[in-house]
Amino acid sequence: MNGSQVTIDHVSKHFGSFNALDDINFTIKQGEFFTLLGPSGCGKTTLLRIIAGFENPDDGAVLFDETNVVGLPPNKRHSNTVFQSYALFPHMTVYENVAFSLRLKKTDNATIDKKVKEYLSLVQLEEHMHKKPNQLSGGQRQRVAIARALINEPKVLLLDEPLSALDAKLRSNLLVELDRLHDKIGITFIFVTHDQSEALAVSDRIAVMNKGKVLQIGSPFEIYESPATQFVAQFIGETNLFESTVVNCESYKVAGKADIEHMVTLNVPSLGMQAQLKGDTQATKEEDKNILVTDYEHTDEGQKVAFTIRPEKIRITLEEPDVHGRKDINVFKGVVEEPVYTGFQSKFYVKLEKTGTIVKVFKQHTNYLDDGPEIQWKDTVYISWSAEDGYIVEDIQK
Repeated sequence: MNGSQVTIDHVSKHFGSFNALDDINFTIKQGEFFTLLGPSGCGKTTLLRIIAGFENPDDGAVLFDETNVVGLPPNKRHSNTVFQSYALFPHMTVYENVAFSLRLKKTDNATIDKKVKEYLSLVQLEEHMHKKPNQLSGGQRQRVAIARALINEPKVLLLDEPLSALDAKLRSNLLVELDRLHDKIGITFIFVTHDQSEALAVSDRIAVMNKGKVLQIGSPFEIYESPATQFVAQFIGETNLFESTVVNCESYKVAGKADIEHMVTLNVPSLGMQAQLKGDTQATKEEDKNILVTDYEHTDEGQKVAFTIRPEKIRITLEEPDVHGRKDINVFKGVVEEPVYTGFQSKFYVKLEKTGTIVKVFKQHTNYLDDGPEIQWKDTVYISWSAEDGYIVEDIQK
């Protein structure tokens, strides 16, 4: 690999009384596609600017491999930055924009010509080298900016929301190209975005940030499936989130599985009465508000927690599901308040019968819909999910 390892060593930054970064501490691996993800004002761009050398931290260090680069100007670091605004010279051709930094270094013309054509080929713009920026599409201009950054052969490429000015289709196409470029050249990419779908699509790892702090670092799979906090669960994709109390913890044998599952029973007032399982005629008022969830964190009885279930993990049917007395299936009855057809799937907002709580459910369209979606507005439905598909996040009192 040609990239550098980048270590953010207890970095803090204040702007007056505003705490932009609060003791940020993690390491980006050599050659990794690493994303800083969070809402506007969370500190991600400030951190990128500190890595690039456009800002200095108040405390802490930034190491490229073993070298602390704090205090070095941007042109003395082995990094280049691609900005949202492209920052191309409008009076220069594509060729001259990409060649600009090499001309500043007094590189000979033969080397310049070879390298410019090499990097324009890398971003698939060879046929446009004699055009001016105003003759290109937004996606093409961004690829010129990337080629201009790469021609200096940095060990770290910093990308500051490079796709946010593009329309949805161009963003999708350029994401694929960025991923391809990263795989081909093997340097370290540090990508800043507020768009969780972009982060999930291309990243090796993601750091989710909010209010100057890093809340969780992990692979896209880990961030989505196992969110560490309520904020992460709600910011990454769509989810249903409920305040709960742990009633008890137990080991439970799931039908058809060899291993013993560790589960907790949660009291979830907003979900109200659980639909009775077949043969269950003695449910008490307290039990009616309880659901089961697989316990990965070994929570304690009486603990206040947040419970999350992703909409696509929930099954929606017109008929009550036959769960064969399985304790690990949670079932609720409700009415479809709002169906939203989106082509490849339908989104249903289901109002629960007992409490009026709205639960989001996504149903994938895997077959041709001859007569339209089966489930319609105001239909009475049953929603259900396995205890394995729910997830407990941070203590809501923290």
